Amino acid sequence: MTIEEAQKTVDNWIKTYGVRYFNELTNMAILTEEVGEVARIIARKYGEQSFKKGENGEKLADEMADVLWVLICLANQTGIDLTDAFQKNILKKTQRDEKRHINNEKLY
Repeated sequence: MTIEEAQKTVDNWIKTYGVRYFNELTNMAILTEEVGEVARIIARKYGEQSFKKGENGEKLADEMADVLWVLICLANQTGIDLTDAFQKNILKKTQRDEKRHINNEKLY
């Protein structure tokens, strides 16, 4: 699925099953919550924290997909073409950081 297809799929789902998009501020709060859920699993699976009894971090992929879903909702609501935005972002990073990371002694 391309990013464009994902944006269309989310929009169709919202129009079919979701009644309407939550407003942008609500979706921003939901995005923050979902990123927190990803962070919680990462902190326990790869960091020093431990899982509570019955937890194991198997939901990481699902939580990341939740983040992507809400980000796509926000893009759709604000008229952002994520394909175009991502391509421009890669170009910006490439131009800005062409030698930055290669010359970073901390990375070796």
